[in-house]
Amino acid sequence: MKVWGDSRSGNCFKIRHLCAELDIDYQWQEVDILANETRTPEFLAMNPNGKIPLVDLGGGRYLAESNAILAYLAEGSPLVGADRYERALVMQWMFFEQYSHEPNIATSRFIIRYLGNPPERQAALAEKHTAGHRALGVMEQHLAAGEFMVGDRFTLADIALFAYTHVADEGGFDLQPYPAMRAWLDRVSSRSRFVPMNTGG
Repeated sequence: MKVWGDSRSGNCFKIRHLCAELDIDYQWQEVDILANETRTPEFLAMNPNGKIPLVDLGGGRYLAESNAILAYLAEGSPLVGADRYERALVMQWMFFEQYSHEPNIATSRFIIRYLGNPPERQAALAEKHTAGHRALGVMEQHLAAGEFMVGDRFTLADIALFAYTHVADEGGFDLQPYPAMRAWLDRVSSRSRFVPMNTGG
């Protein structure tokens, strides 16, 4: 399996995180999005949306969108949920991550780390911070009553939400007011097969 991704991207880190957890072998192809490497004719032939991560499953089959890739690779494992209701809860939090969390936490990090925090983006950044803290507040309230996002077991929901939460400080978010979340971050990162994200570069 070949994976195209940016090592600093949370969405791409989700795939590495899952592959480590399930001991899945893959070949990594580093992609520079700022150099428009996802906009080449060759890349667009594989993913017309021009985004990463992208997985080559062989036989001319490609799969994009980080959470769709997680669901595909984890099918049949305990990470998808133990029963129909748990599986729906896992999906609920994965949809939350893409709709309420990632557009604010990840975009703030992109503005600061990738774009250099330009003055013309400060108004947008302030809006992202307001909405991002709202999403973090939802997680904090939920995690105050349980060890993981779905019940007391590690699932895809934790992988999806951990990716950008654990580097939220790089987007200007102070996690000190979220003790339950910080304890959850420690639980996830202390798992035996956890591999850290490459935040350099």
